[in-house]
Amino acid sequence: MNKPLRRVAIFCGLLVLALLVRVNWIQYVKADELSKDPHNRRVLIDRYAHKRGDIIVDGKAITGSKESKSGDFKFQRTYKDGPMWAPVTGFTSQRMGSNQIESIEDDILTGTDDRLFFDRTLSMFTGDKKQGGHVVTTLNGAAQRAAYKGLGSRKGAVAAIDPKTGAILALASTPSYDPSRVAGNTDEDVKNWQQYEKDPDKPTTNRALRETYPPGSTFKVITAAAALEHGLYEDIDDKTESPLPWRLPLSTKNLVNDGDHPCKNASLRVALQWSCNTVFGKIGADLDNDKMLETAEKFGFNEQQFVPVRSNASVFAKDMDKAQTALSSIGQFNTAATPLQMAMVTAAIANDGKLMKPYMIDRLTDPNLDVLEKTSPEEMSTPLSPENAQKLQEMMETVVNEGTGSNAKIPDVTVGGKTGTAQHGVDNSEKPYAWFISYAKTDNGSPVAVAVVVEDDAANREDISGGGLAAPIAKDVMRAVLDRQK
Repeated sequence: MNKPLRRVAIFCGLLVLALLVRVNWIQYVKADELSKDPHNRRVLIDRYAHKRGDIIVDGKAITGSKESKSGDFKFQRTYKDGPMWAPVTGFTSQRMGSNQIESIEDDILTGTDDRLFFDRTLSMFTGDKKQGGHVVTTLNGAAQRAAYKGLGSRKGAVAAIDPKTGAILALASTPSYDPSRVAGNTDEDVKNWQQYEKDPDKPTTNRALRETYPPGSTFKVITAAAALEHGLYEDIDDKTESPLPWRLPLSTKNLVNDGDHPCKNASLRVALQWSCNTVFGKIGADLDNDKMLETAEKFGFNEQQFVPVRSNASVFAKDMDKAQTALSSIGQFNTAATPLQMAMVTAAIANDGKLMKPYMIDRLTDPNLDVLEKTSPEEMSTPLSPENAQKLQEMMETVVNEGTGSNAKIPDVTVGGKTGTAQHGVDNSEKPYAWFISYAKTDNGSPVAVAVVVEDDAANREDISGGGLAAPIAKDVMRAVLDRQK
């Protein structure tokens, strides 16, 4: 071979080698990056070329698929009772992407998860269409409907948990939105999403997980737990050292109580029954910031929760002086909690002091409902001893039977609860938030703990109370769960 031909052959060989290197680099090294590139339309076309797997409640799908109206995406997502379930499902959109369960479990739902490799391979030989797997939730449909209906047109949220396992039974947020209206790839879908995002009532915000509110007097159950756990008081019927009036430390102001109740030196039981600010404020000051912080964090404060959707961290501040600690111990100052957090607090008390990690997904399955992964209940912490938890249960049951929580009574059922009316705005200038936390108890323990918060801008200020607005909603949610137990 003459010299020019040899040079051409070597050059062509190098070109072939470069091509092989480039092809292998793209196929193996860059494959994952390219498959996740939002500009890779082929991936998107394949993503919507088949029906998506479903999110399931009570054995029935609350999602579905339908043929797209236009474009090269064949199927788009649909939702049954979309606004009611949006805080659970989130959305998946051909234009705006996805969030919450739709995003977190996207690989299962689209069928691209490695655990579905056998199903994908088998479909190539059988000629069956590719299918996504399913997400089976822990939600109780009746409890969710009771929560959503109870909130109605008001802003607010409900979280309900099974205290024995941590399984989330209800997660409602209002006002809500319909994920079906943003699921497509049209300008109308984009317009609908923009309207939702611009709405001052924030319908796309998951208030049960992402909104932190001052918990008001519902926080007093944590303060009572701290008093019992740290040995400040042992007998819930002994008098406390709580003078009336009681002046905030390092201040010229007295802490005041709502209403004319027997709060002077009241026992823990009576103080919780009538929600005595002076008693619980002084307990917080006596214990000081460190001990209150320790108890609050055992209940989950200052830590994000993943259920698996992320929930904002609830807040109990560090390095507060005695006056600030006193105000925080009655759920004011800068203390803030999500409804999920307060449901966790209630669940731990109802479960004899053991806090179970909250979770919303029971299992992941293949298209034939064979289980790929199942969630096992997991203990998160022990905020208080069984003995002290039972004392606190007695106190909360007195609140319902003889105190401010009477609207949560259920015939022939033991119910414990705590009301809260949380200040809102500078110097309490805005209408307060109405809170109620509660649990129902049967012979087999407690199957449900609930937290309800209501923002009712339309109500008269004097009509806003946890017992009046929030307790009836909690009652209906508890009854829905109890009816399932029969």
